[in-house]
Amino acid sequence: MDLLSPSWMHELIQAYGLWVLLIVIMLESAGIPMPGETALVTAALYAGSTQRMSLTSIVLVASTAAIIGDNFGYLIGRSIGARLIMRYGSYLRLNQRRLKVGQYLFLRHGGKIVFFGRFVAILRTYAAVLAGMNHMQWRLFLVVNALGGVCWALLFSSGAYLLGEQFERIASSISFLMLIAAIALVIVGMRFFRYHAKALERRAEAALAGSWPDSVLMSDK
Repeated sequence: MDLLSPSWMHELIQAYGLWVLLIVIMLESAGIPMPGETALVTAALYAGSTQRMSLTSIVLVASTAAIIGDNFGYLIGRSIGARLIMRYGSYLRLNQRRLKVGQYLFLRHGGKIVFFGRFVAILRTYAAVLAGMNHMQWRLFLVVNALGGVCWALLFSSGAYLLGEQFERIASSISFLMLIAAIALVIVGMRFFRYHAKALERRAEAALAGSWPDSVLMSDK
């Protein structure tokens, strides 16, 4: 049996209830690849067909799990991720200047990444870790992350609860389109960086002089 399949998730939810939803979404949000969206949609479908769960409880549990998990992911990225990327980033051609550009871009657009990342499979897993690693302001992260988590939980659970199994096809199409859009943005961003690398590095250095990753390097000396 496919461990990521809706049928497997349905059996777990039927046996253990909302605890499955809480754990799966929390782990996914903290940076561990898990089928969070599948768990959410499956729980809502189960609730709609059996009435053994309320839609309100699903939204509350999913939102809480997303917010708590993302904050764990943020802490992991801020405490461990920064040092790991400084130590091993050279293998990915991530030098100090490029890391600072990444932080600068996150400073300007981190809110959008965190919010919309909740709706994209890959970003949903790693957006919080990236936010912590790039030292996004925690208060801003907390607000945007909470908004994204609540909107995601409300949209997908309500859709599955009200529309039934046909929402699975809609959700798959939405997720696919969001993933394609994210990939396209990454490609465009890479091309933009390639032609504007020096200008971005100068802006980042001017805006973030003395901050991470400089502070990490100094503390390791």
